[in-house]
Amino acid sequence: MNSIDLEVLAPAGDTERFEAALDYGADAIYLGGTMFGMRQGSKNFTEEELFKAVEKAHQKGKKVYQTLNTLPRNNEIPNLERAVKTAVNAGIDALIVADIGIFSQVKKIAPNMELHASTQTGIVNYLSANAFYDMGAKRIVLARELTLEEIAEIRAKTPKDLEIEVFVHGAMCMSFSGRCLLSQYLTDRDANRGQCAQPCRWKYALMEEKRPGQYFPISEDEHGSYILNAKDMNMIEHIDKLHKAGVYSLKIEGRAKSAYYVSVITNAYRLAVDYYKQNPDNYALLPDYIKNEVYKVSHREYCSGFLFGNPEHSQTYESSGYVRECDVIGIVKECKNGRVYIAQRNKFNLGDKIEIMQPLERPYKITVANLLNKNGEPVDTANKAAEDYSFDCDHVFSKNAIVRNVKPIQGKFE
Repeated sequence: MNSIDLEVLAPAGDTERFEAALDYGADAIYLGGTMFGMRQGSKNFTEEELFKAVEKAHQKGKKVYQTLNTLPRNNEIPNLERAVKTAVNAGIDALIVADIGIFSQVKKIAPNMELHASTQTGIVNYLSANAFYDMGAKRIVLARELTLEEIAEIRAKTPKDLEIEVFVHGAMCMSFSGRCLLSQYLTDRDANRGQCAQPCRWKYALMEEKRPGQYFPISEDEHGSYILNAKDMNMIEHIDKLHKAGVYSLKIEGRAKSAYYVSVITNAYRLAVDYYKQNPDNYALLPDYIKNEVYKVSHREYCSGFLFGNPEHSQTYESSGYVRECDVIGIVKECKNGRVYIAQRNKFNLGDKIEIMQPLERPYKITVANLLNKNGEPVDTANKAAEDYSFDCDHVFSKNAIVRNVKPIQGKFE
């Protein structure tokens, strides 16, 4: 690795999200096929879609990693060879694997396939890291429960060609590195095979044995307590510290999130990494417009997880809901003659303050002026879903740039 060599690794739950990650600056994208992936609730990729996605990524010089990161049962093993050979034939750059038996078998089926040890392997020390390296791992995805100091020690005591990847943004799991049994106990949906029902996000209350039907709140909130509800991780202000600890790949969680989420968060980390490369000694001066981007998607309250020590403020007990501070109001179709033509997604009005986001650029703020409908008639409101509207703007935007409303940023992350 050179002095500043960092990978922005984005999630893709389907083709639309894959396109978003490519457009908005991902160096690599991780996705799942129809088997052995930890996000069975996502649409994922058929064999045909997988081939097309890899071809498109490689044309742009980007990499694609496929998840084989479940803990499969005996009856699933006969499907493994086909899944691996499909990945090889598609040109997948690496497989992300959690089970050591699967790890070993993949090496036999596809000895030249690059392997990444999934976060589900629970690597928290350099002995485990070196063991996976000896087994043939090119990269380890460290457990989310590690501090920066622990990551740095693992880096110092492992071979330099072993890459280190960590999660830097997105949902946090209450259980150790995602190995949870709550969902299987409560709903018979196995989280370790990609079927988590997220019972950690449910609202809980206490019921006394001799008073059936009478529920008592565990906290002072009369609606119950979200005693297992973790905040989301946000490390955009600390990329310099991650790099100095020896991290190579910055992984964004979110294969089940929207294309808008993937676009905004990928773009934010792309801009942040590029800023760091240009300003390695002044990353504390990261512009607010980059830091604020992560608040412009639907998210839970943010925290830094375990990276600065035992987390003291990483739970949200009042609600498992999301903070939503921006709405997508349209997608740019074209720009000509001083006007922007968009396909509407949500209602907006003449005179609204909005902004348009396109890849690798600062969001462009404007006020909606001279709003016209698809027939070129002046209107005060764009309130017909999926219809075309246009408004004045001399700036030229790329096709599919995102138009959103502007709201004050409520959250702050320190």
